[in-house]
Amino acid sequence: MESIFRKKYMVQVSDIDFRRQLKLSSLFVYLQDMATEHAYNIGVGRDALQEKYGIIWVLNRAVVEIIRHPVFKEEITIETWPEQPDKVQFNRNFLVYDKGGNVIARAFSQWVVIDYQTRKLRRSSIIEEKFPKVDRERPITGILNKIKPIGGLNLSYKKTVGYSDIDINEHLNNAKYIDYIMDCFSLKLHKKYNISSIQIDYLHEALPGEIIQLYTDTAGLKDNFVYIEGINENTSSTIFKAQITIE
Repeated sequence: MESIFRKKYMVQVSDIDFRRQLKLSSLFVYLQDMATEHAYNIGVGRDALQEKYGIIWVLNRAVVEIIRHPVFKEEITIETWPEQPDKVQFNRNFLVYDKGGNVIARAFSQWVVIDYQTRKLRRSSIIEEKFPKVDRERPITGILNKIKPIGGLNLSYKKTVGYSDIDINEHLNNAKYIDYIMDCFSLKLHKKYNISSIQIDYLHEALPGEIIQLYTDTAGLKDNFVYIEGINENTSSTIFKAQITIE
């Protein structure tokens, strides 16, 4: 069993922004692909879980810390490994290296399994397969138990979930949330600041045709962080909460 999975990526033009840096959403795509491929390699891929147990993987939380942003045509290596499951959560870690072997980003993701039909949460014990034991420390320690605003929320814009936003589970893909968040801010602000970290908590599914209201709280800007929240316009349920740190 492959305990630690490694893969090289070449940053392509479709993955970068106007600064020729890897977009945060593109990094989320890389991490998602790594987690998916490793899950298949160790026997707990989506297809196997759905066929055997009627469940699917859903991302519950993601935290990314960026030391240096990869750039166009740069070769990077990502490695990932799982932790042992707890009652309902499956934690997974990531490190991103440049060609010289320097760590340029760290990430942590927290997954759960839900019933494919009812969408209800299932306990981790439903999965009989064993996860590899990896004797490594979690690369990220500053994970917030709860993300919450410290000031008032201001509506940035509204977004209707469309075909190009959804994934194999027919809901808004986790990386698309990051694009939605980045679009809360003007190009002028993106030119002024760089993202150094993000934590996003995925709270409810967002389905095709649903309208998400994107709110920001910039009261923490003096301390270099901004809060973002997405709310379903029809149900008023909170879809996600996120906090980004800027520099």
